[in-house]
Amino acid sequence: MNMNIWLPRSDRQRVTDYLKGNTINLIDQLPLNYDDTTLKTIENIDVLWLKGRSIVRAFEVEHTTSIYSGILRMADLMALQPNLDIKAHIVAPEERREKIFQEITRPVFSLLDGKPLSERCSFISYDSIIELAKEKQLQYMNDMVLEQYEEYGVEE
Repeated sequence: MNMNIWLPRSDRQRVTDYLKGNTINLIDQLPLNYDDTTLKTIENIDVLWLKGRSIVRAFEVEHTTSIYSGILRMADLMALQPNLDIKAHIVAPEERREKIFQEITRPVFSLLDGKPLSERCSFISYDSIIELAKEKQLQYMNDMVLEQYEEYGVEE
């Protein structure tokens, strides 16, 4: 999709090992002009897609970690930079959907400038990603996605 991709430094090696060195769009430094507090928050979001110098999408993957911490990073990003118009997503197993919606609709996340976080951040299930990977135009993703889910014990 011709996006640059940011991964937190703590996850980068594991992901590049999995991708077997195919890191053509992975960037080492965020090309953003924000204050240090905002940059520290942004740098810890699981995956960022960037087009030029703009964040287009932000993803928090909540497989086994605390759902609240991922949602909090998204809320921090929106609160620190209220004029950003990015698409935010929480990616998790289907069985975590209800818990994510309970957390994302908490009053504290409804008081952000602009829209509440629940209107700015969507849920994407692992099953949806598997289905998306089966799309003919995204066939190159299929083997990689299915292999990853098998590794973590997620069945198709």
